[in-house]
Amino acid sequence: MACITKRRDRWVIDCYDQHGKRYRKTLPEGTTKQRAREILREIEEKIARRMFTHEKKMPLFSEVMKSWAEYKKPNLRANTWETVDGCMRIHLAEFNNVKIGLITTATVEKFLAELQKKGFKLGTISWITTILNQIMAYAVRHRLIESNPVRDAEKPRKQNTGIEGEDASKITILTPDQIRIFLGAVDNQKYYTLFLMAVMTGARQGELLGLKWSDVDFQKKQIHIKRTYNHARFFLPKTKGAIRSIDLAPLVVSALASWKLKSGGHDNNLVFPNDDGKPLYALTMVRKYFKPALKASGCPTIRFHDLRHTYASLLIDQGENIKYIQTQLGHSTPMMTLNVYSHLMKSENQEAAIRLEKSVFEITGQKVVTNQGV
Repeated sequence: MACITKRRDRWVIDCYDQHGKRYRKTLPEGTTKQRAREILREIEEKIARRMFTHEKKMPLFSEVMKSWAEYKKPNLRANTWETVDGCMRIHLAEFNNVKIGLITTATVEKFLAELQKKGFKLGTISWITTILNQIMAYAVRHRLIESNPVRDAEKPRKQNTGIEGEDASKITILTPDQIRIFLGAVDNQKYYTLFLMAVMTGARQGELLGLKWSDVDFQKKQIHIKRTYNHARFFLPKTKGAIRSIDLAPLVVSALASWKLKSGGHDNNLVFPNDDGKPLYALTMVRKYFKPALKASGCPTIRFHDLRHTYASLLIDQGENIKYIQTQLGHSTPMMTLNVYSHLMKSENQEAAIRLEKSVFEITGQKVVTNQGV
């Protein structure tokens, strides 16, 4: 039977856990009898739920993190794992020698606040929080702790800049005039075709570098995204939505056909190979061809990925359906597309208002007379 007793002016908890093993704990000096009873009650409730763990047997955070990593690693891409591993070694190391059950919501909030004070970007903090959350959720599933302290922790928020979503603040796009000038500054046919494809399809850099001629359907005027090339390896696209068909404009079809004829490309070969037939090295491509072309054209210095944003902005500007834009970009949901590009959408649209008026008040060619105020 559970009880508290006093020994040498300190209260001692004495009970049996859910496995029938005796548990005794001497409470700190100064603990009152009422507080001792409260602690005993908390322990009894955990024992009833079979969630009680002796402090000496409670694993360290580093031990739980190691188990989680062993479980998680086989399901991650090599480049994703490198990022996760770096996060655990660098950012979560301060928890290594802490008992997993002693990490509270307050502990997590203090940790996140310190990251923000150190100048970490919110995207980085969010990534660190995601990994910490998964580790603690793993501990809950394995009944090492009763609840996940990360779940209830208040996350840092950025100041309102008028643009929804952190990624939106990083988006830089080229205007149609700048696109024409930029492409005109590219004198190498392979890279002209590559950059034209990036602007006119919105395909990601890795998707273009992994594209094969067998993925190009000249008859249907489409390319089929089936793989991506990153970190010197081919991968399947991350999501089902990323496996998609992208429509091609006639100009792009013509440029691809001309490049295939010149390069002697065969159906199983890469569309944009290196001189030795292997995939292009992305960093070299950007440094030797992409950035010099931007500089020569007088266009702003942008990332290669901003060509994808440019494509999305052009579709939005010409009023294309958000569902169509989502499928072309390979986003998992239309909401994801809206979250990234909502700031590019016009807040006014007189054409839409006029169409609405016509649909309501012009029936079968006859105008409906509305009541006029006297």
